[in-house]
Amino acid sequence: MAAAQLLVLFGSQTGTAQDVSERLGREARRRRLGCRVQGLDSYPVANLIHEPLVIFVCATTGQGDPPDNMKNFWRFIFRKNLPSTALCQMDFAVLGLGDSSYAKFNFVAKKLHRRLLQLGGSALLPVCLGDDQHELGPDAAVDPWLRDLWGKVLGLCPPPPGLAAIPPGVPLPSKFSLRFLHEVPSAGSEGQQVAHPDSREPPSELQPFLAPMISNQRVTGPSHFQDVRLIEFDISGSAISFAAGDVVLIQPSNSAAHVQQFCQALGLDPDQLFTLQPREPDALLPTRLPQPCSVRHLVSQYLDITSVPRRSFFELLACLSPHELEQEKLLEFSSAQGQEELFEYCNRPRRTIVEVLCDFPHTAAAIPPDYLLDLIPAIRPRAFSIASSMLVRPSRLQILVAVVQFQTRLKEPRRGLCSSWLASLDPGQGPVRVPLWVRPGSLAFPEMPDVPVIMVGPGTGVAPFRAAIQERVAQDRTRNVLFFGCRWRDQDFYWEAEWQELEKRGCLTLVPAFSREQEQKVYVQHRLRERGQLVWELLDRQGAHFYLAGNAKSMPADVSEALVSIFQEEGGLCSSDAAAYLARLQRTRRFQTETWA
Repeated sequence: MAAAQLLVLFGSQTGTAQDVSERLGREARRRRLGCRVQGLDSYPVANLIHEPLVIFVCATTGQGDPPDNMKNFWRFIFRKNLPSTALCQMDFAVLGLGDSSYAKFNFVAKKLHRRLLQLGGSALLPVCLGDDQHELGPDAAVDPWLRDLWGKVLGLCPPPPGLAAIPPGVPLPSKFSLRFLHEVPSAGSEGQQVAHPDSREPPSELQPFLAPMISNQRVTGPSHFQDVRLIEFDISGSAISFAAGDVVLIQPSNSAAHVQQFCQALGLDPDQLFTLQPREPDALLPTRLPQPCSVRHLVSQYLDITSVPRRSFFELLACLSPHELEQEKLLEFSSAQGQEELFEYCNRPRRTIVEVLCDFPHTAAAIPPDYLLDLIPAIRPRAFSIASSMLVRPSRLQILVAVVQFQTRLKEPRRGLCSSWLASLDPGQGPVRVPLWVRPGSLAFPEMPDVPVIMVGPGTGVAPFRAAIQERVAQDRTRNVLFFGCRWRDQDFYWEAEWQELEKRGCLTLVPAFSREQEQKVYVQHRLRERGQLVWELLDRQGAHFYLAGNAKSMPADVSEALVSIFQEEGGLCSSDAAAYLARLQRTRRFQTETWA
């Protein structure tokens, strides 16, 4: 393979940007070009001044925010002291992935493109704006953009003379070779690398803490449609420290039933041990896999076999298929023309990787084990807002988890991997340990003790505010206003007794909205308008900070609209001045949001 000529850097929250980046890497290899693919925060950003050709693949999350794995890069690249010629030697292109139903569609990609130009970079192409809302998904924009990109790249970096491109139907070499062991190694060789109790280093993704689960309690009524759990962990001796607004990341596992189904489809022995060897000298072994490792550990702890497969999965599966009819269908699913049918088969019903493999039995049985890590993505950790304060319970950490389950046209209900796994764990039946670590969240609460806070947290969005209220009350900060929304007072009013006790003590003003208890639905934005005088008084006269947490779809826009209305009605501002007032609150971090899809 040629020396690395092309660098692909990605910022990915759900895995889509990483998948597109790895597709770029494969297409480069087919064209005999050297290519490195890295997450933005794992790349030493100071080296960017030496890179001649870089493709940035960036998702936009929440309300125009960069993904977690590019936040350090984002802060660096927007430093005001960077010279305008810093990247004058770089040719670049930016591929964005977003959702046009959000106000700040592909905001990160657009802003990065402008910034790279400001720093002297030369754009190969206009920014690509992939859109989840398109009937064919982001590929509708990505496919033609990539065709243009390769024309530009090959003009700058022609492949070595005499080497033809590798045809699409020929599989590229796997990243790793998987060697089965015939002798069983000594006991204790397999196991996750974890942070030990009483370690001085805080746990991380590379070394999570195996936290004992203390309790797992359903907090919604038995007749309520959704199972929501309050889960408590013991973090004694872990070196974990957190404040209100921080999040905990949890590394889930696949169920034993899915592991068995997968191994049967591929003809694998779950107890067989193997070692991994990288094929490329600069390739890194997955840090979460021990050496040696069992097939069971690989499938249960690492491979995301219940995720919905992406187009790249079908491309590689078609290359590996020995069965003519199955290969023909797989090729159709991986072609540009077959994306509508793939959407109907896979994305709309949320069909999983293990279900697809069972639909293509001859192909599944013929998959070389070497290709498992190329074919199936790694399980990603899930983030949860921490719902408790160390000032109240120093050695405990609590989260509020809505168990994801819904029905599509498929017989089996669709289930969220992490929430369903957590709900299945019962510490009453024996010790349960969960790998976790903590990182700062996007919400930062005021340090000044006399600053009031207004919090809007419908549903499980109230979790970070429970931590904040506990923390503030422990510090004698009593100017707390909480707008909480749920469906029914007697079914999903989380921590009702706790809020009422704090109200009696004068530590909290609680404004609930029960959306289903009257003929006309009432949401938190309606309660905000009703209490507009209080909101305006706190924000304008007393310098309050405003916080919002919950679903990213329409709720942030609804709450922002309610605030603009309050600024007009209570503050006497015209429409444009009210919008400018809201923008100023956001710019000065007096209006903060934490949202999720």
